[in-house]
Amino acid sequence: MKNRLLSTAYLPPVEYFAFLLTGEALIDGEERYQKQSYRNRAVIMNGNGVLNLIIPTVHDQRMGAVKEVRIEYVTPWQRAHWRSIESAYNNTPFYLYYKDALKPFFEQKFDLLFDFNTQLTQTLLKLLQVDTNVRFAQTFSPYENDDLRMDIHPKKAKRTDYRYLLKTPYYQVFEDKFGFQPNLSVIDLLFNEGPQAATYLHNLAQTFETL
Repeated sequence: MKNRLLSTAYLPPVEYFAFLLTGEALIDGEERYQKQSYRNRAVIMNGNGVLNLIIPTVHDQRMGAVKEVRIEYVTPWQRAHWRSIESAYNNTPFYLYYKDALKPFFEQKFDLLFDFNTQLTQTLLKLLQVDTNVRFAQTFSPYENDDLRMDIHPKKAKRTDYRYLLKTPYYQVFEDKFGFQPNLSVIDLLFNEGPQAATYLHNLAQTFETL
């Protein structure tokens, strides 16, 4: 499979991690920042249904590459996000096993969104116990058809014809209430499936290698 470019992403969705596991993906920090995307948005599920967690960013028209975008701390979004995560997943089978590794990201302040996302993604890979390196694009490549930087997107994930729709369900704590919800943040898979999350991702990665 040829190299695949991924955007930076906050608590990325399951399909994003499957592409990381192929070993052929590069994270692009040179592209322009895209609003209303996974770059600063995570999607989880709580007792009320699907919930978006959005990191506020500093608005600057002069901003260049996404790696230069700064996080805003005017509102206490870290505390709000962690409370939402805790409320959503504290009754899942594996929340207690992983929460201590993730909570510091909602206490420590990072200046740059890209740095925050990168360190959080690397921590998630360690928790998943998968052997893959996070690699980065050195230059910006123009967008093309079937470009993962644009295709892995919260709005596209809601469509029934979404190319990377997860067809194999996994256990979700609120499934009896809402049915299986695909394309959530990888923490949904991690907290619900624990060590089996890596197997799920590896199987999904094998499917994506043919696309």
